[in-house]
Amino acid sequence: MYSHLLFDMDNTLYPASSAMNDGITKRMLECVAEFFHCDFQKAVEIRKEKITHFSTTLEWLRSEGMTDIEGFLRHVHPDNEADELLPQPGLREFLVSLPYKKSILTNAPYEHAERVLTKLGISDLFDSLTDIRDADFYGKPYPNAFKVALQKVNENVESTLFLDDMQKYTDGWAALGGTAVLIGKDNGKPLEKTAESMIKAVQANKTGKAGKTIRLNSIYELPDIL
Repeated sequence: MYSHLLFDMDNTLYPASSAMNDGITKRMLECVAEFFHCDFQKAVEIRKEKITHFSTTLEWLRSEGMTDIEGFLRHVHPDNEADELLPQPGLREFLVSLPYKKSILTNAPYEHAERVLTKLGISDLFDSLTDIRDADFYGKPYPNAFKVALQKVNENVESTLFLDDMQKYTDGWAALGGTAVLIGKDNGKPLEKTAESMIKAVQANKTGKAGKTIRLNSIYELPDIL
């Protein structure tokens, strides 16, 4: 049924409990505090209120007038960020066992993805990597982010199974008529900014079919649905 598996990376290929994820969130909040000239706790409160209306913290801050995109990315993703990412025994063997073309679509920058995939020892297993710059800084769930990722590997929505740990991103894929796999138990909220993202996705839906989402606890349950 499928010839291509399109993976999110962070908290999908490895558990959401990773200490690296905590560090990324902390550094994002530092950027929020600096931008709004407030303390850290206030930054937590502001981001919690606003983030449900946007695909990423970066998109939200840009809407507020932030222009130093590369400075934000450098702070959030320093060279040593993957030091706290634990090895994932069995991950490489599991991915190798899946007889499908594989690629990555991440809302992080390329350098972050390369660090993580290298640390996990799986960078050679993916045919392509699509990052936030490839999508003009409007990543998942915007239709163009998915389009760019599919074009890189000459695949389409019908031939692709998309896996992500965030419901707002799997919702975007389902709006295109595709089948998504939602990984994990605590998956945030659906994207509330429907006017700009979901409606465009539905308009871009060329399949004429309704999409669907399957929930799995981890990617290791994937063979059960393939």
